[in-house]
Amino acid sequence: MDRLSSLEIFVKVLDTGSFTEAAAVLSVSKSHVSKQIRQLEDRLGVRLINRTTRQVSATDAGQAFYTRCVSIIEDLEDAEQAVSQLNRKPAGTLRINGPVSFGTRYLSPCVSTFMAQYENLRVDLMLNDRMVNIVDEGFDLAIRIGRLADSNLIARRLAPISMLLCASPDYLSQRGRPESAADLQEHDCLLYRNLSTGSTWHIGDQAIRVSGRLVSDNGDVLKDAAVAGIGVGFLPDFLVADAIHSRALEVVLPQQYHTLSVWAVYPHSRHLSAKVRLFIDFLVEQYSPAPPWKCC
Repeated sequence: MDRLSSLEIFVKVLDTGSFTEAAAVLSVSKSHVSKQIRQLEDRLGVRLINRTTRQVSATDAGQAFYTRCVSIIEDLEDAEQAVSQLNRKPAGTLRINGPVSFGTRYLSPCVSTFMAQYENLRVDLMLNDRMVNIVDEGFDLAIRIGRLADSNLIARRLAPISMLLCASPDYLSQRGRPESAADLQEHDCLLYRNLSTGSTWHIGDQAIRVSGRLVSDNGDVLKDAAVAGIGVGFLPDFLVADAIHSRALEVVLPQQYHTLSVWAVYPHSRHLSAKVRLFIDFLVEQYSPAPPWKCC
């Protein structure tokens, strides 16, 4: 503890630029501060601080040591904060954003179950399919699907999602079953407006440009159209699992599925709040070891 105390005093002296100011901030005497710095320098065998009548400044060795000391103190504070959060029950409002189709099926039930465990917690759940700005719009976390763009946000993988090519039996009987990814160019394909690659589907190691009569920004619309025989969909398994089980849809080119992930994304913070940490851990438990939507 004496060694840690001397590191904290050393950092505070350089932060304030004064032995007197450091002593005042730490509520100790100036002589105690001077003694700790002297003992620290004697132990290390190097001068850390240049002293003048007007100011103090770090030597080259002192500056290098200061950087490491700040990191050590921050790591200790993080460890203490993490442990202190373990037994805290979440309270206040948890603001969550998520995609519509996934949210109504697999996020909303989890929210209700989680809230039943913590009576002091309020939840503000917003579902939409646009890419919200988590920080600017005040969300604690967002649930996102796909490959994430580089950002300053922290992401935790929750579960895998498979993108499946599927169509109704009626459609396949009328138009034929695609035998390769390239065959999709001869079919009516159901297009998701928010797909980052537009009308280009990445199937296996191929990029296939497709076309069709229906474009929508909602996955349920495309699933319903696929069931109705309007075209071939390239849709996530969480969306079409029930239709595949009931044989309303058939998987086309099953060997060509494409794997994505569901992510919990939240702003960077040295101290993750109990409500966010516990909710993310809860989602991981709900979606493990295999996600409830797994169908193929």
